[in-house]
Amino acid sequence: MAYDAHLAERIRRVLADDGVSEREMFGSLTFLLHGNMLCGVSGDMLLVRLGVQRAQEALREPHTRAMDVTGRPMRSVVFVEPPGIEADEDLAAWIERARSFVGTLPPKA
Repeated sequence: MAYDAHLAERIRRVLADDGVSEREMFGSLTFLLHGNMLCGVSGDMLLVRLGVQRAQEALREPHTRAMDVTGRPMRSVVFVEPPGIEADEDLAAWIERARSFVGTLPPKA
């Protein structure tokens, strides 16, 4: 599955700071903060790593769904569908939620 290049560019603008890198994996683009998965683009959806509790809370919000590409959902990551990230402010808010969780993780070597 190809990823939405326009969404990837919008994410790059939000993440314009040190410590963020990119990696293409399985047809998706993942953004890493100090080596830890932060967010990414899969198809036309944003994926955000929120931690188990915050991900479960996020799934009660509109335009979200569990990240399940193998038949086994990732409990700490959710997909945000395009209507949930149309506005740049909404995209930035989701990324900030991910950053608040991932920023607590120790950096990977």
